[in-house]
Amino acid sequence: MKLKIISLVRKNIQELIPYQSARKIGGKGDVWLNANESPISDQFTLQETYFNRYPEPQPKSLIMRYADYVKVSSSNILVTRGADEGIELLMRAFCEPKIDSIIYCPPTYDMYVINANIFGVKVRSVPMLQNWQLDVKSIEKKSLGVKLIYICSPNNPTGNIIHSQDIRFILQVFSNTALVIVDEAYIEFCENKSVVSWLQDYPNLVILRTLSKAFALAGLRCGFVLANTEIIRVLSTVIAPYPLPTPVTDIAYQALSKKNIGIMKNRVLELYSNKVWLIKELKKNKYVKEIFKSDSNYILVRFINADKIFLFLWEQGIIVRNQNLKIYLNECIRISVGNFNECLKLINVLKLFVTDSKG
Repeated sequence: MKLKIISLVRKNIQELIPYQSARKIGGKGDVWLNANESPISDQFTLQETYFNRYPEPQPKSLIMRYADYVKVSSSNILVTRGADEGIELLMRAFCEPKIDSIIYCPPTYDMYVINANIFGVKVRSVPMLQNWQLDVKSIEKKSLGVKLIYICSPNNPTGNIIHSQDIRFILQVFSNTALVIVDEAYIEFCENKSVVSWLQDYPNLVILRTLSKAFALAGLRCGFVLANTEIIRVLSTVIAPYPLPTPVTDIAYQALSKKNIGIMKNRVLELYSNKVWLIKELKKNKYVKEIFKSDSNYILVRFINADKIFLFLWEQGIIVRNQNLKIYLNECIRISVGNFNECLKLINVLKLFVTDSKG
């Protein structure tokens, strides 16, 4: 009798709808505007040449350099495999399966709820208001049994910063009962909006960071958790023994030099200029219904006939992210800001769609 592997799988995993990453969705294009990656890449040369030993569990030199960059103590930092591992570690350490809950506020990053489903943690969904801000009154009402509240700012996929007064309110409401996690994956695109300086005032504040976006190192998978020392200590007990490969630490350390931080900031300015141009050109297209304010390296656009436009772009080799099935995002497409030539090609293909539609 043949073993049915599916019968051994946990029930919640059998029912799990996995995250559809940009690479998993695929496409055969040459203009990739669907994963909020940097279109501009730096080149690094490995300084380390021997790999026969396990790496440091938490590389001190990298942590010190990141601490200097964000202006916090090194004791307030944990290095992780991208910000995604930070999302997971918090649930692993603080949430009792089938008992505790998280709050997430869609439309937002799907990995909050997917990780909760993997760990068997309850999910309390509090949809955003129509202006993409938090419904703080509803969040307060759903506080019972909540251990973690995930807030993405700038929010993905809407692109906007969450009002600081709302984050402060939630930190105060949950000061003795839950951690408030602010995901700042895109904060370098609006660095003056960071809440890192609040860490000393709010013991229940946790901040997630990454080198994937503005630092143009999505392929590196290097992230950071910033929190008070007690939270960092707890997370350190549940993280994998050697989370960061030696080459990752090597390149991440180089990326955080003063010279490369300066290069990153110039790259941010270049992408901002491209974003301004792209928005201006999109407004001229009659199929563009609405363009939402963006504090990040992507824009959310509401089209007329979004599904047809998405497919048309796909067939022309321009891969964007269809958001049409998400709450409040009907007819919406998220577009990462590319280099100027990629932005120009996108605009020209959209003009071609208008022409073809007339025919």
